[in-house]
Amino acid sequence: MLPRTTLIAIIGLLACGICAAAEAPAPLYPVKFFDIIAEEQPVRIAYRDVPATGKANGETVLLFHGEDFSGTYWEKTAETLAADGFHVVVPDQLGFGASSHPNIHYSFHQMAENMQRLLSYLNVREVDVVGHSMGGMLAVRFTLMYPTMVRKLVLEDPIGLEDYRTILPYVPLENEVHINMHTTYDTLIERHKTFYVTWKPEYEAYAQEEARVLDTGDFPQAALCWAITFEMIYQQPVVYELPQIQVPTLLVIGEQDRPVVGAAIALVKRPSNMPGMDMGTMMPQDDKILRTAGQMPDAYTKQFGQYQALAQKAHEAIKNSTLDVIPNAAHVPHIETPEKFYQAVVPFLQP
Repeated sequence: MLPRTTLIAIIGLLACGICAAAEAPAPLYPVKFFDIIAEEQPVRIAYRDVPATGKANGETVLLFHGEDFSGTYWEKTAETLAADGFHVVVPDQLGFGASSHPNIHYSFHQMAENMQRLLSYLNVREVDVVGHSMGGMLAVRFTLMYPTMVRKLVLEDPIGLEDYRTILPYVPLENEVHINMHTTYDTLIERHKTFYVTWKPEYEAYAQEEARVLDTGDFPQAALCWAITFEMIYQQPVVYELPQIQVPTLLVIGEQDRPVVGAAIALVKRPSNMPGMDMGTMMPQDDKILRTAGQMPDAYTKQFGQYQALAQKAHEAIKNSTLDVIPNAAHVPHIETPEKFYQAVVPFLQP
């Protein structure tokens, strides 16, 4: 495998021809920054610190975003929780959104420690944790690492309810980076459309927010971060540790959710007769390798992503848990069916 420093230099050669994205709407809340050192690199963690606007109840909610998002898509949720008296903290994890995109070893353990440090900086000693998609995996890891800090846990369509290593073939990092470097605004839109039962024009704002990096000089670094964070998801399952969760837990699952983790690389296999790496393109221009439209072989779609069954197993594994299946929703209920999401989550979080 090529060193990551070499990868950064090489992928800069690929950073042309990317489709520009439209500007996302202005944020509701100001983005602040928490400066730390990560693997000897100075980095900034972006976050939103939202005070209660209703009668304060003394509780703080920490919102963890998914792999294809940043804290921006939590803003309406933060607004709703603040109106109900909660203090809300909404970070962008390193490698996402307005946070730094460093070339480091990404892990859920390190992300959880970063969040503990942020909360300490904000003088917050106890939180309710809400994690969506990849953020659900982080929420589990945070809860297991800092059980005395977590009062309640909400997992909204979390990925990681199965071990992807047993399903998807391993793909070398440089292959993943190469695939990411062929991302366009259109391919991002197509991926985001899979998150909802019915696509609406207003959902495009979240794709726009993710796509802002496509026509900047930071895109090669972002493509590398996407690849490394996918490796994190692939290599660091949490499903086996669900029975260790002791805090009250709410699982909120969209009835029609079928998350296809690794859709962009599921077809990527390195045939034994594949020629050596071309340093100008990082790998041969093989259409089977570059197919990134989310087309999955039947063997994969039948074998994993059966989320209703997986959610039931997770509910059974987490002793003190409640399962709430939201109809007419897919992967992002807090965007697609917000009122139903709030009806499930807000009463659960009330002191």
